[in-house]
Amino acid sequence: MLHILYQIAKTGIVTERAPAADASRAVTRRLQRRILKTLGRALAIRQVDAGSCNGCELEIHALGNPYYNIEGLGIRFVASPRHADMLLVTGPVAKHMAIALRRTYEATPEPKLVVAVGDCGCSGGIFGESYASLGRVANVIPVDAEVPGCPPTPVALLQGILAAIDPAAALATEAEGPAADDAAA
Repeated sequence: MLHILYQIAKTGIVTERAPAADASRAVTRRLQRRILKTLGRALAIRQVDAGSCNGCELEIHALGNPYYNIEGLGIRFVASPRHADMLLVTGPVAKHMAIALRRTYEATPEPKLVVAVGDCGCSGGIFGESYASLGRVANVIPVDAEVPGCPPTPVALLQGILAAIDPAAALATEAEGPAADDAAA
């Protein structure tokens, strides 16, 4: 036992180096600053599945894990559109979901933002417009920002939310890149 304690004292504390800042952390910091500057409070999002395959929902759920920590940014998901500032809509709009999507949009108080998520939400994806699908979200309700991808990454989702909140900031973000934000922080 004494040998083990001696070995521990001799080795000391061994830890890994802190990870280098990456693009996702820069995007999250930028998003948090813009939310507070634009809204002055937390952003409430109502997520609406208008007929998706659930691939986009899996990436949206990933935003809640400890790595992305969307709640720590002042963004929360709400159950009612009456409490929402933004609608996050996934999938091509199925004909049977069109009325529900319009009612959800109308129930969301002004000013409201809409983000179409995934290739299906942005363009109709592989489903397009057919007897069962109205295609992209913009065919049913006005869209403020689009997040393409099948499915889009959590970082892309955060950038899409930022683009809806402050389009000018999102354009500047793409031009500056993550290094500019790290220098500003």
